[in-house]
Amino acid sequence: MYILAGLVIGALIGAARARRRGGNGLDQLQYAAVFGILLALAGLFVTIVLNRMV
Repeated sequence: MYILAGLVIGALIGAARARRRGGNGLDQLQYAAVFGILLALAGLFVTIVLNRMV
């Protein structure tokens, strides 16, 4: 659940950041992909930590 949430939130943040910097559609797509992957990885680590605690 945290992984999917991180992916979606990261994609939204990345696209918004590229749009704010004046990027075209491909720039927005690239930023969305990178931020989505980064926050999905963060969500993966959160999931692993929470599963090991229980």
